[in-house]
Amino acid sequence: MPSLLLSFLELIAGILLLFSGGEFFIQGSVALALILGVPQLVIGLTIVSLGTSAPELFVSVNSSLSGSDSLAVSNIVGSNIFNVMVVLGGSALLRPLRVESRLVRRDIPLLLGVSAAVWGMASSELITWQFGVALIVALIINTTWEIRTAREEPKRTQEAEPEINIEKDSTNLLNAAIKLVGGIILLTIGSRLLVSGASTIATSLGVSEAIIGLTIVSLGTSLPELITSLVAAIRGQTDLAIGNVIGSCLLNQLLVLGSCSILSGGNGLVVENLLITKDIPIMVITTLACMPIFWTKGIISRVEGGVLLGLYLLYLADKIIPLTVPSLHSEFQQLVCLAIILSTVIIMYKTIMYWLRLRKISNT
Repeated sequence: MPSLLLSFLELIAGILLLFSGGEFFIQGSVALALILGVPQLVIGLTIVSLGTSAPELFVSVNSSLSGSDSLAVSNIVGSNIFNVMVVLGGSALLRPLRVESRLVRRDIPLLLGVSAAVWGMASSELITWQFGVALIVALIINTTWEIRTAREEPKRTQEAEPEINIEKDSTNLLNAAIKLVGGIILLTIGSRLLVSGASTIATSLGVSEAIIGLTIVSLGTSLPELITSLVAAIRGQTDLAIGNVIGSCLLNQLLVLGSCSILSGGNGLVVENLLITKDIPIMVITTLACMPIFWTKGIISRVEGGVLLGLYLLYLADKIIPLTVPSLHSEFQQLVCLAIILSTVIIMYKTIMYWLRLRKISNT
C-alpha cells in the first residue's frame, strides 16, 4: 500500500509540474519570440498552441522512450476525447459558443481527416516512423497554410487568437531564456514522474497502461487546454475557446503522435487492440459529431455542452465499472449505446431542421 500511495503522489506531483512547466514554457517562448521580432499572429498560431500541448508531448515522448507505447498512444487519444467532450462541453455550459472563425470552420474537417487517417494506420497495430514523418510534414504544411491565410484576414484571426501583452512579455533575453529552460526542465521532470506513477499504478491495480493513459494521465495533461478555454469562455472569447480545443487535438496527432513514432527507434509505436476497436473510433466519432454541432445556427448551446459532458461521464464510467462492479458492465454498455443513439438522433434532427430553415429562407 505505501508503494501505491507513493505512485499516486508521483502522479499528482507530475501533473502539477507539467502545468507549471507549460506556463513557464509559454511565457519564455512568447517573450523570446517577441525579442526576436516574430509577429504576434505567428506566436498565437504556433508557440501558444504548442505550449498548451507541451504536457502531452513530453509525457507521450517520455513514455515512448521508456517502452510504454500503450501509455504514449492512449494519452493522445484520451486527451483528444477529453478536449472535445469536457473542455468544449464545459466551455459551452459557461457560455454558448458562437462559431465565427474561419480557422475553426476549416480545421474541423481537417481534424476529422487526420483522425480517420490515424485510425486507419493504427488498425495494423503499429504506427510506423514513416507515418510519423508524414504527420510532421502535414503539421508543417498546415501551420504554413494557417499563417499565410490568417494574414489575409487579420481582423477575424485576431478574435480567434490569444492576446499577447508586449509590455508584459517582452522582458530581457536572460529572463526569457531562464523561463524557457525552466519550463522545459519542469516538463521533463513532471513527465517522468507522471509516467512512472501511472505505470506503477497500472501494475499494482492489475489494469492496462492504456486505461490509465485514457483516464488519469490524459486528464492531467489536458488541464492547460481546460483552463485556457474556460477562461476564454468567461471573457466572451468564444472563438479562442473553440480554437484552443481544435488546435490542441490537431497538435496531439500531428506533432505528438508523429514525434513519438519517429523517436520509437525505428520500430514504430505498438497500439493495443483495445484502442483500435474502441477508443480511437470514439475519438473519430466524437470529432464527427462536432460537425453538426458547429453547424446548428453557428452556436454550441449549453444543452449541447451538457450532452458532451454527460457522454464523457458515461465514457469514464465504462472504464471504471468493469474494474469495480463487473457484473453490471453488460447492462451499462447497453445504457451507453442507448445514450449515444439518442444524442446522435437529437444532434442530427437539429442539423436537418437548421438546414431546412436555411433552404426555406433562400427560396423566399
